[in-house]
Amino acid sequence: MQLRNLMRLDEDRILVEQLRLMMGNTVNVAIPMFLTVMLIEWAVTNSSNSLSIKMWGAAAILSFLNIYLHARRHLAAGIPFEHAHRIVWRLLIQHAIDGIIWGSLIWLTMDTASLAGNILVFSIIAGIMGGNLSSESVVLPVFVVYLVAQMCVIAAKLWSLGDPAYNALGVAGFFYIAALLGQAINNYHAARKYIELRFENTELVNQLRVEKSNAEAAQREAEQANAAKSKFLAAASHDLRQPIHAQGLFLEVLSRTEQTPHQQALLASARAASEASSEMLNTLLDFSRIEAGVIEPNIQTFRLQPLLNKIENDLAPQADAKNLVYRSRETHATVRSDPVLVELILRNLISNAIRYTERGGVLVACRQRGTQAVLEVWDTGIGIAPENQQEVFREFYQLGNPERDRQKGLGLGLSIVDGLARTLGHSLSLSSRPQRGSVFRLSMPIDTSLTAMQTAMTQSRTRVLNASLLVIDDDKIVREGMCHLLRDWGCECEMAENIEEALAITSVHAPDLIISDYRLREQRTGVEAIASLRAQLGESLPALLITGDTAPERLREAQASGIPLLHKPVSPSQLYRKLVELLH
Repeated sequence: MQLRNLMRLDEDRILVEQLRLMMGNTVNVAIPMFLTVMLIEWAVTNSSNSLSIKMWGAAAILSFLNIYLHARRHLAAGIPFEHAHRIVWRLLIQHAIDGIIWGSLIWLTMDTASLAGNILVFSIIAGIMGGNLSSESVVLPVFVVYLVAQMCVIAAKLWSLGDPAYNALGVAGFFYIAALLGQAINNYHAARKYIELRFENTELVNQLRVEKSNAEAAQREAEQANAAKSKFLAAASHDLRQPIHAQGLFLEVLSRTEQTPHQQALLASARAASEASSEMLNTLLDFSRIEAGVIEPNIQTFRLQPLLNKIENDLAPQADAKNLVYRSRETHATVRSDPVLVELILRNLISNAIRYTERGGVLVACRQRGTQAVLEVWDTGIGIAPENQQEVFREFYQLGNPERDRQKGLGLGLSIVDGLARTLGHSLSLSSRPQRGSVFRLSMPIDTSLTAMQTAMTQSRTRVLNASLLVIDDDKIVREGMCHLLRDWGCECEMAENIEEALAITSVHAPDLIISDYRLREQRTGVEAIASLRAQLGESLPALLITGDTAPERLREAQASGIPLLHKPVSPSQLYRKLVELLH
């Protein structure tokens, strides 16, 4: 029943459009029609038929005027679906009358007009029939009624004359009508097809408009969700970094005191837990730095083998703990890239390989393909199905970890790898077979001439710094932990909670170096604090920013200051190296 109603509604819509087309054509031929009536009156009127021709002309004009005004009214007001069939019936009556009027012209002129006049009348009537073919055939019944009514009146007159020649003319007229009807049927179907296609196109455009609107709304929601996610991660990461950073400082100080074997074991466990927390927070930081676009590659030439050796020394014990074979093939390749970022990519790939492999092992190899060195990380793990091989590069996406086991990471490793590869402009690819294993490939340009070698700075942990430092941090625990460690390194350490307190301290005693947290109270920053102190003590005053903030906009602001920046939690060795670098 519902389907029948929908079909009826579609038919009504099509009929309304047919009526609009026909009425539009009628309005367009108004002036030519009036001129035609005037031409006929001028050409065939004589003393014997003057009155009858004038009366016919008035009837023809009134008939067309009725059709014209009816069309104008409906075009202006619109045609309701429910009135369409009633309008068709009225048009049938109007055009039947109009056809009879035009057919009656033959009755008035055959006996009174000249031969030339009769030829003119027949020619005009035939032309009007052909003209109405294009304008009225879109509503086929209306055109048929007009044509039949007119031809019946004409044929009756021709047959009444009793002349075989006129009889033949009447038969020829019916043949002409048959030809017009055939063409009218074709026009009707073509017009209907055109209307149907127009409706389909309109519906398609509306559907596309709705889908576009839905897609834009979904995109806005996704962008808002992504912004909310970034803000949450930044806030949570910052708040977690503060106590973990302080914890690391106190554990380092504690490790330098006298301890029993039991206390040493407890301290080792505490430091392991602290390092695990730091690793997760650093993963979030790496992800935030990529999102913020603040990573600037330091492209240089370096040998891959020392990097592979370093990573093997660090990660092979993890593989040994799972009874996995860790192999790293020797390579003499020298490449152009950022060694720090390449190391981060490899560490993520190898850690993932170890995490998701239960039997077999992990192989790290380098192959030369033309001008490219291709680093490959093979594993015999769970593999990745083809439909998931793009998804694994999305943030927080993990295979086989619905319970969000912390030991399986955060699901950011491959997202970081993908972001770093794009930052470096290197090609990253994945090949995998479920239950057989995976291989990740990173392509880097080869540099055959080693023009520079970056060596890591090493400083003795036992060297006394002999410097005066000012620590600015609004967290008391962090301040105290930092100063405990700095004093253990032979430094004089002053503490300040805010900019005003720091200015008061430096007005009495100028420090050799400033260490400031980036985010201070009252919406102030370490950049402002360092600027104020340098205005008081000189622009050459060394300074170091430390931040636990991972919000992309905060990272960009800190980087734009040009002040060296470390991210919480800062390891004591990392802090020591940076202090040595800044002080000397």
